[in-house]
Parts: sequence; C-alpha cells; structure tokens
Amino acid sequence: MAKSALLSVRMPEDLSDRLEKLARATERSKSFLAARAIEEYVAVQEWQVAAIQEGMAAAKNGDVVGHDEALSVLDAWGRQGDEA
Repeated sequence: MAKSALLSVRMPEDLSDRLEKLARATERSKSFLAARAIEEYVAVQEWQVAAIQEGMAAAKNGDVVGHDEALSVLDAWGRQGDEA
C-alpha cells in the first residue's frame, strides 16, 4: 500500500454537505474524493506554473515574437475554425 499523509481541511459547511452527498452517491469516502480533487488541482497548478516559468525564461532569452506576428498567428487560428 502506498504511503499516505493525514491532512485536515477546514471548509464551508455547505461544501462539506455537498461532499458528503457525493461520497454517498458514488460509494466513495469523503477522504477519497477530497484527495482526488486535490490531486487534480495540484496537477493543473503544476502545469500552469511550469508553463509560466518556461515563457518567462523564453522572454528573458529574447525568444519572443512581435505583436503583429502574434496577431497574424491568432488570426490564422480563427480562419482554420471557419474552414471546418
């Protein structure tokens, strides 16, 4: 069995009630559902922070495009959707 850590979380009562209802409906524990939700949140935040750091490093190295070029690329994306 994988190691686990205990975390106590304070939340609004209405959210706790919703979590309880979801736990009953899915036949899962509140702890299981909370851990899954935290896992998903952390994964998204890790991805976002890494992307921001990558972009900042690229900008620091001068690896950027001008405003007009960026608009041109975005405009092309919009036209691709129109062709479908």
